[in-house]
Amino acid sequence: MARLRGLRDGSGAFRRDPAPLFITCMHPGRPITRAAPCQRTDQISALLAPNAKRPAGPAASDISLTQFTDFGLAQPVLRALGEAGYVTPTPIQAQAIPPAMEGRDLCGIAQTGTGKTAAFALPILHRLSLSDRRAPRRGCRVLVLSPTRELANQIAESFSDYGRHLSYTTTVVFGGVTISRQERALAPGVDILVATPGRLIDLIERRSLTLEGVEILVLDEADQMLDLGFIHALKRIVKLLPAQRQSLFFSATMPKNIAGLASQYLKDPVQVAVTPVATTAERVEQTVIFAHTGAKQALLAHILRDPAIDRVLVFTRTKHGADRVVRGLDKAGIAGAAIHGNKSQPQRERALQAFRDGDCRVLVATDIAARGIDVDGVSHVINFDLPNVPESYVHRIGRTARAGATGLAISFCNDEERAYLRDIERLTRQSVPVAGFPEGFSPPSRQEAAEIAREEERRPERQQQRPAGGRPGQRSRPQQGRPSRAVRKAAAASAAAARVRVRRARAVRKAAAATVAVPPAGTRGPFGPARPSAGRAPGPAAGAPGAGQPAPAGRCPPAQRRRRQRRRPHHRLAGAVAPLLTTGFHAGTTERSAGLCPAPAKGLDLLRPGFV
Repeated sequence: MARLRGLRDGSGAFRRDPAPLFITCMHPGRPITRAAPCQRTDQISALLAPNAKRPAGPAASDISLTQFTDFGLAQPVLRALGEAGYVTPTPIQAQAIPPAMEGRDLCGIAQTGTGKTAAFALPILHRLSLSDRRAPRRGCRVLVLSPTRELANQIAESFSDYGRHLSYTTTVVFGGVTISRQERALAPGVDILVATPGRLIDLIERRSLTLEGVEILVLDEADQMLDLGFIHALKRIVKLLPAQRQSLFFSATMPKNIAGLASQYLKDPVQVAVTPVATTAERVEQTVIFAHTGAKQALLAHILRDPAIDRVLVFTRTKHGADRVVRGLDKAGIAGAAIHGNKSQPQRERALQAFRDGDCRVLVATDIAARGIDVDGVSHVINFDLPNVPESYVHRIGRTARAGATGLAISFCNDEERAYLRDIERLTRQSVPVAGFPEGFSPPSRQEAAEIAREEERRPERQQQRPAGGRPGQRSRPQQGRPSRAVRKAAAASAAAARVRVRRARAVRKAAAATVAVPPAGTRGPFGPARPSAGRAPGPAAGAPGAGQPAPAGRCPPAQRRRRQRRRPHHRLAGAVAPLLTTGFHAGTTERSAGLCPAPAKGLDLLRPGFV
């Protein structure tokens, strides 16, 4: 693989390594570099002449092209390929590059590890070299969509390798990192933008990116991009793209339903299928071992103790399953790292880089690493869990035997996964050979396997603890495993009952506050002096003694007294509110703020028969 030219200004977007370089983009969103101006050959200069007729180029079905120089690529691109040691194109490159250079839509299907990235990167760089047009502000000329962050990094690195002698900018954006740096990189406009759909929509919604100037749209791993997980985001993105554009779709698998959906986004496409759909690489030796769920962990540890296994990828179906496998390997004395969607982006980059550098021998991953990740030297791929999607099996085992090398794919299959195995064999149109247990391994019995499976389902021990000598008087609680299902169900029922009691107490408190918060006018209660009535109560007739005088304190007309009696709370409510009021609940807050109550009332005084 070609080596990437590092930046000398210290920006740190990419770095150069004397070993075969893999992406180490620690600050995604920064432009990679601008190289020297492009130098075109006479043939390319003729194509730039006004009204010049472009050569049709070799047909898509013609695979007689044996060297990259036969395609008519721009001289800077050919020079970069020569420096990288690339001379002969692969079948998918020989059939896909000519129609892509002509500007036609294309759907390419080929096995994993056959150079599909170069099949669309080389014609794109050729087209960019033919035009001096600059990218619009907050826009891009080429949009490459990738389903995973790691694959997006790898695609950006490939563009930088093949276009090191071209004057263009490229940026990679994805989630998990700060978006402000990516916005600053996109502000002046970039020529090539490699992105994941989620972060791309975030940038569009923040008005930091516009897709009005896109000339070429590329979907790498098109079957995954058109699946239910990305189709809604893709529909939103396509609506923002210009109608006149070139679309390039590439994948190793293409189910019929996905192929029908892809035809909606392609106009008169060229179909390039080097091998039948979902064909596994011929250099991968496949085998399956039937084992109980509880025996898989011990079987994996036994296999990994073989020193002949240099670098191995272990695939699980779930994220928690990947962490569980790593913990089991640690207990067996085998170092490993996990990579999945619950890991932060720095954690994923560190784990993947350690695996590439050889510091980590075992990498446990979900299907996030099964899409286009190119790691040299992967000798074994182990499917700890068979995928429930048969196409994922093709991508998983394609991580080994890349670039002409050989590899071994081992799959563990329990009783529940036999149906998945039949789907895989039906898709790949070949049966997977069955192998026995390795020599020296004694599988546990069914009962022991079930016990091991239950043990693995328990909650893992906490990795980080408070150091000894923390807060004064604080006792360290012993670590406990995950409680049983019956205990968890009882705890959930107890918590639900507690929530019901809290809601009832709040309702009672609210009803009591609404009833006793403000005493009616003209009554005498525990708040001090009587509150004056709003008006004069009916008294004696005019001229009689006491006429025109206010009603005596604490007395009120019979009609008003009856209304207050009807509003008096029930004795059961009073009994329920009494404990709450004795714990500090004061109903005299309103009166004190109005200056009518000199001192707060006590809780039990509010329930006296004379007070309403």
